[in-house]
Formats: sequence, structure tokens, C-alpha cells
Amino acid sequence: MRVRGHNGARAYSSVVSRTPAPWPPVPTELPEPHPDAPAAGTDLPPHYAFCFGCGDKQGDGLHLRAKVGGEHTIRSRFTVTEAHQGAPGLAHGGLLACAFDEALGTTVGHLLRKPAVTGKLETDFLLPVPVGTTLVIDAHLDGVAGRKVYASAEGRLGADGPVAVRARALFVVVELKHFLDNGREADLRAVAADPSLLGSRPVELNP
Repeated sequence: MRVRGHNGARAYSSVVSRTPAPWPPVPTELPEPHPDAPAAGTDLPPHYAFCFGCGDKQGDGLHLRAKVGGEHTIRSRFTVTEAHQGAPGLAHGGLLACAFDEALGTTVGHLLRKPAVTGKLETDFLLPVPVGTTLVIDAHLDGVAGRKVYASAEGRLGADGPVAVRARALFVVVELKHFLDNGREADLRAVAADPSLLGSRPVELNP
């Protein structure tokens, strides 16, 4: 395709047409929610008090809150504050990716009741998200293949607003040993001394 540059000169650009890749990218099974998974309508407490995504003890964190929706779905929301800016008055893109990582991880952890870590996160930014906006994220458990768990989400500017961000993620189920071996010792000891720091968890953490 031939176009004119900003100075009036002719320039050439190519448009690449891509067929969206299938999701999940491999054959999966959609598991039934775990028998101990919280019921629809349940408000979920922060999973760790010092988590940047949901923790109450992080002053400038996202303070993301989640509620179980229909089957395989959890709705999360957070309000963008001045501390979350990238460009003036707009949420930082990396911070929005963090919010989706939190929302998707919450969905995987609570519905499967298994510890898992993020293996891959893809985020599409469709609209700017201004300071003061409440981003409402609907995350869905899409399928499981062995230890791999696939999930996707979209975030709206308010409950009935336009879609501003979409994301897809791969999580990998791990043993509790992963956290015990890699977590900072002082923080593990603090959790052992005060289990209430883990407000909602699929497993007991008792180092």
C-alpha cells in the first residue's frame, strides 16, 4: 500500500493480515470447579495482605476486589488512583497488566484450589484508562492440559462501559514447595507467625 509521509513524500507500508490464533492453543479439558471452590456471589478476601494486587497492607497497591460469578468466572475490580499513573492522568500499562495477572490468578487459584504461577501473559490495550476509573475485569477459566491452565479476561471502564483491555494467560500448577523454596525467609516466617496474613488460600502455608 502506498501512502504519503508527513513531509508529503511518498512512502510504502505493508499491512499484515493475521488470523487470530486459537485459544487455548492446545487441546484442553474444562474441569468442574473444585468441590471446595467458593460459591457464586462470594466476595473473596485478599489472598495475601502484602500482595501489590489485592493486599490491604500495600498503601499504593491496586486493592483489587473479586467476587465469584457464574461457572468458571470471577469478576474483579479496582479503581485507578494518582499513584497508578503512567502518562498524566492515565493508568500505567504495566500496572494494568498487573491487575489482569492478579484477576486471572485469582480465578485459577480459587476455582481449581491449586497453587499456580504465571507462565505467560498477553495483554491488548484497546482504550486509555483514566485516573478515577473503576476497571471491571471478568476473568474466565478456559481449560486445563496437565499442569497448564489457560484463562482469559476483559476489562471494562465501569460495569457497563466499553472494553478497554483484554488479556490471556497461561498458568502452571506447582507444589507448595515452590513458594517455600523461593520466598524470602522473613516473609515466610511472618506468615507462619500470623496466618491471617494469608486471608484466602487454597493450601496451608506452614514453613
